[in-house]
Amino acid sequence: MPNARETFNSLLTEAVREYVERGFTSIERLNYWTERLRRSAIATMMPGQRIEEITRQHMQAILKREIDRGGLLKLHPGVPGFRLKDVRPKLRGELDRRVRAAADLIVLDKQAAVEKTIQRFSGWLSSIPPGGTRAADKMKVKEDIRKPMSSLPFNERRVLIDQGHKFTQNLSEIIALDNGALAGHWVSHYEQPGYNYRPEHKHFDVDDKFFIVRDNWAMKKGLMRKGEYRYTDEIEKPGELVFCRCYYVWIYNLASLPDDMLTAKGKAVLQEELV
Repeated sequence: MPNARETFNSLLTEAVREYVERGFTSIERLNYWTERLRRSAIATMMPGQRIEEITRQHMQAILKREIDRGGLLKLHPGVPGFRLKDVRPKLRGELDRRVRAAADLIVLDKQAAVEKTIQRFSGWLSSIPPGGTRAADKMKVKEDIRKPMSSLPFNERRVLIDQGHKFTQNLSEIIALDNGALAGHWVSHYEQPGYNYRPEHKHFDVDDKFFIVRDNWAMKKGLMRKGEYRYTDEIEKPGELVFCRCYYVWIYNLASLPDDMLTAKGKAVLQEELV
């Protein structure tokens, strides 16, 4: 038996052939074809439950790589590997939230692709005069109509990659707060060829560099000052915006902070530690 995609393609072939040969004849016939094509296009879509399963597998693989295998340690210098596993129970809620968000986006993209496909079909056929046309390239017409659906696999991969990065950065923040991070050093990819970086994020990386965790232990003890620096909660998070690939390298000790971020008391404590 033909699968759903083959059925959609065969229906589209039949519809295009009819309009090339006969032209636009009535609204009733237009509605007949658009409804058949819409139902067939929807049938080609992966069920929502399966989308969620695939998304969960993707996010669980990230959790295993970054937490169980210690991948995130590179963003948390000085934090021992066992501390990652200590916070694992706190990460379940973030996993479920990110799976739901990614799955919903993919489903919405699929629905939008179906409607764009039907719109392209309606727009094309309504321009064909009664009696048909010899000017239409049927293969090219079908390719153009199918374009929104043809791009779905690429769009789905982009959603999973983007949501995966957001998940990773949220995990990283949970680890940072749980382990008493003092600040984060913003890292962007503005020097990477072909990366469409945000100018503001380049500024965070090159000029601001450091953002302070509000109410951290060193500030409570009077060892750090805010000065002209900003708190992490005063700007967007790395990876929060669409297709942002920035991240923080987290700072946990006074010695790794810029000198002007330390108070006199902080410098004295640091000096004692170095003696």
